[in-house]
Amino acid sequence: MLHRFLTILCSACLVATTAGSQTWVDSVDRHGREVYMPAAQYKWDWGQATFLNSLVHLYHARAGADKQLYFDYVRQAMEVSRPVANGKHPNAVASAHGLAFLARVSGDTSYIRRARQIYADYLMIPRTYNGGVSHRAETLELWDDTVYMLSLFLLEMYRLTKDEQYLAEVWQQFDIHNRTLTDKRTGLWVHGWDADSVFYDDKCSVKNWPDKVTGRNDQIWARGNGWVGMALADALEVTPRSSPYRKRFEKALQHFAGAVAPYQHAPTGHWYQLVTLPSLEGNFEESSCTAMFAYAIVKGLRLGVLDRKKYMPIADRSYAGLRQFSMKDAGGGHLVPSRVSGGTCVGDQAYYLTRKITEGTGFGYGAFIMFGLEYEIYKGIRKP
Repeated sequence: MLHRFLTILCSACLVATTAGSQTWVDSVDRHGREVYMPAAQYKWDWGQATFLNSLVHLYHARAGADKQLYFDYVRQAMEVSRPVANGKHPNAVASAHGLAFLARVSGDTSYIRRARQIYADYLMIPRTYNGGVSHRAETLELWDDTVYMLSLFLLEMYRLTKDEQYLAEVWQQFDIHNRTLTDKRTGLWVHGWDADSVFYDDKCSVKNWPDKVTGRNDQIWARGNGWVGMALADALEVTPRSSPYRKRFEKALQHFAGAVAPYQHAPTGHWYQLVTLPSLEGNFEESSCTAMFAYAIVKGLRLGVLDRKKYMPIADRSYAGLRQFSMKDAGGGHLVPSRVSGGTCVGDQAYYLTRKITEGTGFGYGAFIMFGLEYEIYKGIRKP
């Protein structure tokens, strides 16, 4: 009955939007821009960079005055954060996609100069012995988060310049992290790997989290894998068919979708915080990873690399389920993402199960908007 209700709810969304009303994507977008983080308050960091990316997506999906609204937001965000802008670690690199976007759209060479300064910083980030970009500047560690933070910037630099060195960097970092972090049983990624056995207390991770033999933690954390899926989907979209990297990204996205699909909780359309352990006591359904997984799947459908019969029902359940179970009505036509696991470093099983459950957050708004927008365009709810 619940599954049938979600299907009916999703169909109602389609009818209402076709008739001219707005969708939950528009409500989440407005709250993000107007309440959560007006452009004048933008912070140069990874969660905010994810939200900023969702506004770039909306820029491309809009027309006329609405288009200008999103361009102006990105421009102001880049200007207010200019004094602290840098690319000294992956989480800092992420926001610089805004600079490359502005350079591409406006032709203003000052933005490309600043973006190239960030790229120069990026090249100086410490790397592990296998070539992976360290997630921390103070020690050598690979985290699954890194691939998305880097790809945000590198893919936008490729869109701007058409220089395949940026695609090569995205593929190289994905490949290194994939070989290092993949759990062979499930095909999904564990969260982190310690490359130098040097303890660094980041005041966020569980102390001494690396396994003494493998150097890895052993938890398959949902949002970490969500970052991977979104990075692959975005890379596939911008990579030309003539590129040697095209088939590689295609196969990687197909593998990713096949690995996460079996773990969706069909009655609610969500995935769990620890993806592969849905029946574990204390495990919980988490909304940001749900939006991320579904985003990668819908984009794979639109790009023609995933089977519609198999994957479309998964996306339908997520679109309806997020609206039904993971949004808070904030009044004034605003909706806020809820059931979002807060910022997460590397830990043991208990650590992931006891993360604070929050509302909003930059990555929450960003993931919801990007998935919802991608879904609505694919389904014909709104025109691209």
